[in-house]
Formats: sequence, structure tokens, C-alpha cells
Amino acid sequence: MALDTSALLELSDALQTADDGQLMRRLLHTILQALIDAEASAHIGADPHERSDTRTTHRNGTRDKTVTTTAGDLTVKIPKTRTGSFFPTLLTPRRRIDVALHAVVMEAYVHGVSTRKVDDLVLALGGAAGISKSEVSRICADLDADVNAFNTRDLGEQAFPYVFLDATYCK
Repeated sequence: MALDTSALLELSDALQTADDGQLMRRLLHTILQALIDAEASAHIGADPHERSDTRTTHRNGTRDKTVTTTAGDLTVKIPKTRTGSFFPTLLTPRRRIDVALHAVVMEAYVHGVSTRKVDDLVLALGGAAGISKSEVSRICADLDADVNAFNTRDLGEQAFPYVFLDATYCK
């Protein structure tokens, strides 16, 4: 995977004028877009404007997808195909935030942070669009299965020599 000259010149300009996290955001955007384009070319069987016998379909424009990362919101262009469908394996369908922010949201929820305060946390971490309380609830619904499996696990196979109890006595 090689970047074209104009993309490298853009990165060179960004390196010279790096400020306020713009450098990392542009680097991440360029790498994500290059990976998505390379995967699309492999899926289609040809690069853009290339004639090939191994081509399985043709490109039919792009659609924008906003991905919230710790570097900020990135808008990548996902190629559309004329027949069939294409979605990059690097991204997850119907998920707007990356895995690192996903883990931060779940950790904050486990520690009792309200769903509305999680939005402030995501904004502080660079997500310009924030996150809705319903999306926080949907993300944290995945935790219910893990908690239920933990609570109903079989403890009969292991020996526990000590049991600690803690209590509060109020008159």
C-alpha cells in the first residue's frame, strides 16, 4: 500500500504546521482511508479506473461514515459497488465510535457515571459529535451478558479456604 504524492505532500505540510492534535487526526484519517481503499480494490478485483479481467463489480461513488476516535471525529469515504455490497472489515457496521472509546464508555458506565455525563466525557476525549444516552445504553447492554455469566458461573469446581464477609451495623 503506497500513498500517492499529493497525500504525502499533505502529510508533509501537516508535520510542518502541527498543532492541537491536527497532525494525529490527519495521519489517522489518511491511514484509515488508504486501508479502506486497498480493501475495496481487493474486493472489487481492480484499482479505480483500472481495466482487469478479475474485476467482480464496479465502483459506484462513495458514502461518508463518521468514526469517533480518541484523536477526534474522522469522516472516511466508503466506496459503494454497483452489485453486491462492501463494508471494510476495519470498521464495525452501525458503530460510530472506535474500540478504545467503546471501552472508555463501558468503563465509565461500570463505575457509575451517568449516561448523560458519559457524553461530556466523550466530548472531552475529542469526539466533537458526542454520544447519545441511548447509544451509551446500547453499548453497555453488551455488559449484561458478561455480568450474568459471571454471576451464574459454577464455583463447585474450585476450593475456597476462606470466605470474607463485610457488614455494616446501624443502631
